[in-house]
Amino acid sequence: MKRKSKKNLKRLAFFAGFSVVILVVLASFYLGRRSAEQEQPSITLTDGKVAVKLYYYNKLKDKLRTFDPKFVLPVERRIPRGKAPIQDTIKLLLQGKLRWQEKSAGFDTEFPNPEFKLLTVKLKDGVLTLKFTDVPGFTSGGASRVGLLAAQIKKTALQFPQVKEVRIIPEYLFQP
Repeated sequence: MKRKSKKNLKRLAFFAGFSVVILVVLASFYLGRRSAEQEQPSITLTDGKVAVKLYYYNKLKDKLRTFDPKFVLPVERRIPRGKAPIQDTIKLLLQGKLRWQEKSAGFDTEFPNPEFKLLTVKLKDGVLTLKFTDVPGFTSGGASRVGLLAAQIKKTALQFPQVKEVRIIPEYLFQP
């Protein structure tokens, strides 16, 4: 009887060890896959295109007209998968091309301004630095207006998992 029980214990130990090895392999595969996925936002790929979110102010959701950045909400676009998805997405945001359905749903923006352009994009240690042209009068004004403009850019950039913080240059842009 003791022989069978020792044999069963050995089998159990073998299967437990084997299970641990399988779990470790699966976990490392999953984690490696997750870090590779972080090169792009959490998106669906179809036909070589990438789904991204552009954040715009929604005046219908902001019933009290507080102009709070919490009412800067996403609309989805599909862009070609490229080498610079953050830059491509921010440039698309600045075009301000809202569809009539989105406008009917309350989305609004003060983009585009043909003079306001994204000049450089730099990502280092989770900090995304975006440099824009300085267009006198466009990025200044009331606190609500400039807060919404800045929130549109920052929320759009923060959808990318590798972006933890967004800095805008020149630093005086979007100041009331």
